[in-house]
Amino acid sequence: MKPWPAWEGNDFTDMPVLMKTQGKTTTDHISPAGPWLRYRGHLDKFSDNMFMGATNAYTGDAGTGKNILTGEEGRAISATARNYQSQGVKWVVVGDDNYGEGSSREHAALSPRLLGGTAVIARSFARIHESNLKKQGLLALTFQDTADYDKIREDDRISLVGLADLAPGKPVDCVVSHSDGTSETLQLNHTFGESQLEWFRLGSALNLFHR
Repeated sequence: MKPWPAWEGNDFTDMPVLMKTQGKTTTDHISPAGPWLRYRGHLDKFSDNMFMGATNAYTGDAGTGKNILTGEEGRAISATARNYQSQGVKWVVVGDDNYGEGSSREHAALSPRLLGGTAVIARSFARIHESNLKKQGLLALTFQDTADYDKIREDDRISLVGLADLAPGKPVDCVVSHSDGTSETLQLNHTFGESQLEWFRLGSALNLFHR
């Protein structure tokens, strides 16, 4: 594998919501094991299982969702992620309470990074998974008002702005653009320390160690 690319220094704008998970979302929901473990040394193949067990908040179904670029519904989440990535479209995931609980499985952070994700926005995180997301150069963010989770619609576009000024303890502005032409700005919190922000800027914790 090549190192993850460094952050380009720009805000993440106009991103589709790849998936909004509902209820319990463990690392095994995000990155199922079982027969998939035979591929654990082949990250690209293993990532075809991404979010296979997670419940879609909009449909109640597991592992499938809508591709908002094509309008196709009921498609595997990993396939939609690959389609977005092939068109240079970055995406974000929205999660519920204690997102990423369970095992410390690093594939649950590696696969979203591989397939073009930039951030996970949740009501709250399980501590180890939050740390794993940070290590892979993903933004782990929480709703300042947990009720804002309910404001994210299936066809929304998400912009994370002001990232050049990202600092410990400073909230992130999240502009949510709805398909009806309206928009609203939400405040997102994070627990990044200054050294962890360097992981994000360089693309991953390993990139920092390599440097």
